[in-house]
Amino acid sequence: MVQILGLTAGLLTTIAFLPQVVKTWKMRSAKDLSLSTFSLFFVGVTLWFIYGLLMNDTPIIVTNACTLVFAGVLLFFKLKFK
Repeated sequence: MVQILGLTAGLLTTIAFLPQVVKTWKMRSAKDLSLSTFSLFFVGVTLWFIYGLLMNDTPIIVTNACTLVFAGVLLFFKLKFK
């Protein structure tokens, strides 16, 4: 039950990034996104992912891996669409 709670919480917070990724891709603009904020966020999520690996915690690993993809895409768009 605790694993399901963790996966559900992580899934919801990860999916929250999807509309921003889609909007940024469609608009071909990331001017409203803060580079420093997303850079720090990306590093933080990377550390959470590593922590999950070290603790062998499936919800932390899975959800942060997905969040890393979305955050990485947004960071890429921010740099590409300057």
